[in-house]
Amino acid sequence: MSYIKPAELVTRMVDAGSYKLQLSTRDTLIRAFMGAAILTLGAAFAVTVSTQTGQPLLGALLFPIGFVLLYLLGYDLLTGVFTLTPLAVLDKRPGATVGAVMRNWGLVFLGNFGGAFLVAVLMAVYFTYGFSAETSPVGLAIGEIGHGRTVGYAEHGAAGMLTLFIRGVLCNWMVSTAVILSMVSENVIGKIVAMWLPISLFFYMGFEHSIVNMFLFPSGLLLGADFTIMDYLIWNEVPTVVGNLVGGLLLAGLPLYLTYGRPAARRVRVPRARVASTPEVALPTTAERTPEAVPVA
Repeated sequence: MSYIKPAELVTRMVDAGSYKLQLSTRDTLIRAFMGAAILTLGAAFAVTVSTQTGQPLLGALLFPIGFVLLYLLGYDLLTGVFTLTPLAVLDKRPGATVGAVMRNWGLVFLGNFGGAFLVAVLMAVYFTYGFSAETSPVGLAIGEIGHGRTVGYAEHGAAGMLTLFIRGVLCNWMVSTAVILSMVSENVIGKIVAMWLPISLFFYMGFEHSIVNMFLFPSGLLLGADFTIMDYLIWNEVPTVVGNLVGGLLLAGLPLYLTYGRPAARRVRVPRARVASTPEVALPTTAERTPEAVPVA
């Protein structure tokens, strides 16, 4: 099967969310740590390409490499579990509770931050020859990103905070769409292509991704960028996390669940056909209807 239709796709989304809630603490942390590490290494690669070639579009086209690798390996990002795990609660899966969701989000956040921070330290060493030389142009570019996306927002006050939040919403709308599309095909090539499209869009548009930022901003601070830890937390990470939650759940996960999930299945209507005047012609019973007789997509 090369394409999974939306109705079955929603079932897979709910299954995935339920599965993640049942993972042990160890497995959740390991998968989150490795997921963020691979994603942020891909971000470092994309920034390197953009800086060295002067072509941001090329960097955006190549950034999805990290995302594709981590999801093919079954690792996790906070942006993804924001979208999938609440669906298991809505679907009333066994063990799927609000408490279980909060536990999962907390563990994934910690694991993601650990993996992203490790890459931030490693890349800071890489960009400076172990802090023994001037920061490379790529390192300077990362520092400038950190400054522009903290102090740059702060300069606009409430309007800057709103813009930051909206960029977080838009980001995880696209990223969670990619997470969902990773399940739309049984074929590896199909999965890769489906994931690639929305991820390239979000990166090129400069939307705010909480996990990528866990790498960019600590790395910028290590390289001497002109902003503080509080600038990073207040004027980027916290609003971005909230925006990512809203975008992933309200714009990616819920619409599909509400229109293709179990609540939608109960609302399916079969148009009543005109019945001939002869008694031999009758409508089929529910049990007699074949799946083809009830369109689901």
